[in-house]
Amino acid sequence: MKRLHGMELFAEVAKTHSFSRAAATLGVPTSTVSRHVAELERSVGLRLLNRTTRRVELTEAGRLYFERCRRIVAEAEVAHEELRGQLEVPSGPLRIHVSAAYAMDAMLPALAAFGKRYPDIRFHMSLAGAECGDRAPEPCDVSLRFGELSDSSQIARRLGMLHARLYASPDYLASRGAPGRPSDLERHDCIGLRTGGGQAAPWPLQRQEEQFLVSSVHRYCVDDAGMAERLAVLGAGIAALGGDLSRRLQAGELVHVLPAWSLRPIAVHAVTETRLLPAKTRRFIDFLADYLNPAAA
Repeated sequence: MKRLHGMELFAEVAKTHSFSRAAATLGVPTSTVSRHVAELERSVGLRLLNRTTRRVELTEAGRLYFERCRRIVAEAEVAHEELRGQLEVPSGPLRIHVSAAYAMDAMLPALAAFGKRYPDIRFHMSLAGAECGDRAPEPCDVSLRFGELSDSSQIARRLGMLHARLYASPDYLASRGAPGRPSDLERHDCIGLRTGGGQAAPWPLQRQEEQFLVSSVHRYCVDDAGMAERLAVLGAGIAALGGDLSRRLQAGELVHVLPAWSLRPIAVHAVTETRLLPAKTRRFIDFLADYLNPAAA
């Protein structure tokens, strides 16, 4: 049991690259983490970590040991959680990484609703642009990925699809006129969302079997959906937005543009490091799947 505890502490240090952050996550003193890791190194007879004043890095032996440890610790955590009955009341920190800040805006209502259902879960969220690739740059329990995955070896579950449509303010449309067909957008001020290459992503529009790609240079290029929404409300142009905009529509701040057309849906995936997931992570993934597929819930 003592060795398993040391492995758990070591694995957390390896993931966070910090004794203090590992201690904060696990709720123990930093000195306890340092002592147990040192004892673990003595027991295996090899240095597992290179320590500097700014960062902690794995040695070659440490990387090999970490790959084994994290699987053992994950299995032990799930077994312990089942015995404690946490399957009934999930709790503890849930570390979520989101690959695209602009797509996360549409998911915020689901996060708020999940937090109300499980008040004992603490959320640690990390946002990063699409340029970070399909791998989370920080340790996490689950990563939300938008679009198709480039790495088929990842442990992933497809949760559903995000849908977006075009919106603008009544003032903008009164001054510029409402587009009657997708090609008219070329002559409008469009508010684009920036991709990893720094350019605004094109708008792949569809109406039943018809498709049209709007690839013009957008006048505004942002990387946050909230900013795009606010610009549209202020009359800056036409924006592609997802999520719940019912309040904006009811207040007359936004109206649908080309209502018969919508953007091609974006796939949402939950990516994890292991299939052995604690209750808090499983419940979160299941909740998002129900949110994205209300008819099947």
